[in-house]
Amino acid sequence: MRPRLTLAGQLLALQVGIICVVLVGVVAVSLAQSYARFGDTEGRHARTVAETVSANATVRQGLQTRLAVQRGRSPDEVGDFTPAIRITAENARGTSVTDSVIVLGADGAVIASAYTDQLSTQLDLPDSPLVAGGGRISEMDIAGRRAVVAQVPVFDAIDSANARYVKLHDMLGVVAVVKERPSMVENLALAVPNLLTYLGIASALGVLGSLLLARRVKRQTLGMEPREITGLVEHREAMLHGLKEGVIAVDEHDRVTLVNDSAADLLRLPADAVGRTLAELGLDPVLERVLTGREEGHDLPVPVGDRVLILNRMPIRSRGRQVGSVTTLRDRTELISLQRELDAVHQITDTLRAQAHEFTNRLHTISGLIELGDYDEVTKFVHHVAADDADLTDAVTSRIADPAVAALLVAKANLAAEQGIQLFIKPASRLERVAESLSSDVATVLGNLVDNALDALAPGPGWVEVEVRHDGVDVVVSVRDSGPGVSPEFAAHVFRRGFSTKAPAFGGKRGIGLALVRLICVRRGGDVRLTNDGGAEFVARLPTGAEVGT
Repeated sequence: MRPRLTLAGQLLALQVGIICVVLVGVVAVSLAQSYARFGDTEGRHARTVAETVSANATVRQGLQTRLAVQRGRSPDEVGDFTPAIRITAENARGTSVTDSVIVLGADGAVIASAYTDQLSTQLDLPDSPLVAGGGRISEMDIAGRRAVVAQVPVFDAIDSANARYVKLHDMLGVVAVVKERPSMVENLALAVPNLLTYLGIASALGVLGSLLLARRVKRQTLGMEPREITGLVEHREAMLHGLKEGVIAVDEHDRVTLVNDSAADLLRLPADAVGRTLAELGLDPVLERVLTGREEGHDLPVPVGDRVLILNRMPIRSRGRQVGSVTTLRDRTELISLQRELDAVHQITDTLRAQAHEFTNRLHTISGLIELGDYDEVTKFVHHVAADDADLTDAVTSRIADPAVAALLVAKANLAAEQGIQLFIKPASRLERVAESLSSDVATVLGNLVDNALDALAPGPGWVEVEVRHDGVDVVVSVRDSGPGVSPEFAAHVFRRGFSTKAPAFGGKRGIGLALVRLICVRRGGDVRLTNDGGAEFVARLPTGAEVGT
């Protein structure tokens, strides 16, 4: 397997690549600027040289003589100035460091040139002053090379000794100074020393910068390489989305930063929940209070739709500063339903135990009277017990038509009597037969509130007053006792799961009943309140509308 570059190696390779690209760009720009600068600088220099040569008396006189010969004069009469012109042109070329000084006659024939193959030939110069007049700087191909050519015309002089042979101010010829452009290879060769210097400096800076940058990045990534970070993120994503428990994280601005599949399903969050605030997601106020930490506690039950979720929130701190929180969610709907059923079984068991104890006492009384032979007292005692039971049953069933709630009240009355506590049903109590789910919820709420009141009065004496009635579309359950009430400092915590002012019984737990009452009320869209009025009074309100729970 091919070895992978470390983070420092990758950064170094990236820096070197950037440096090379920049250097190529610099070279291209430098060559373009050098090309333009050469044409401008060398063109002006060549023109200066051409003007100097064109003003030379030897060149002018030689061209005058040539023109006179062309107009009919005898060469023997005027002389031959061609060698002098060539010497002057060559001297000018040598002193000016140009490639060629070309002198042309008025007919375009080359008289002097460093390119010997041009001598005595016709040279066609672009924009030649012979045609257009005036000086020119242009480019052309000379001897297979691109060159800058400066052209200056040579005019006759007023005081010329041969003025009688030519017309005043006639153009005698042209001086063209040639400066060949260096090739691309030559330009690069000239630039190589500087380029190597720049490359060395840039490479050293790039290596140093890469090492410093890699060191800083590795410090921020806890010394892990990119592939290790990628593997860690992939492992975390797989782990989070594979958890059955829901996980949701928010930052200090209550913005969702992480949510796994289970949490999205349990909370019914949209696919774009990450990056949005809790307020934007429109969560239930109770759920939002728990997620933001405004409601604290462990294993907090929160109803969400048709489910009961248990939430645990843990703040996240970095460098001593809280940067958010993570909350785990567990679906405990089935567990809560099972707890309700177990609570109902527990209530029935207690009631049967109390009734069995009461029946045992009554049987012992009847047995004793029979053994004494006092049969009239036996008859009176049986009638008295039957009358008391009938009175209790009539008192309940005449007001409570729902059989489950009525049976519970009778059982709780017997349980209270066993503890020496009187249980009264307020005359205003009225409850028609209700749906099975509502009847179960009312029985659970009523049973837990009565048990809580009996616990507060145990071992007696005292009294408990119960009222169950319809109030519009709600069923109101009110339980009041003659106990000391609930201290103000505990009033805000009595509905919290696990909270109790009494020690738990052996092998059991307290602080569940009132939490379950609140949960049932909230799930149905109602509430439960506590007041102190000569004792504790709990008032629970359960709407009779569409079902929202199981």
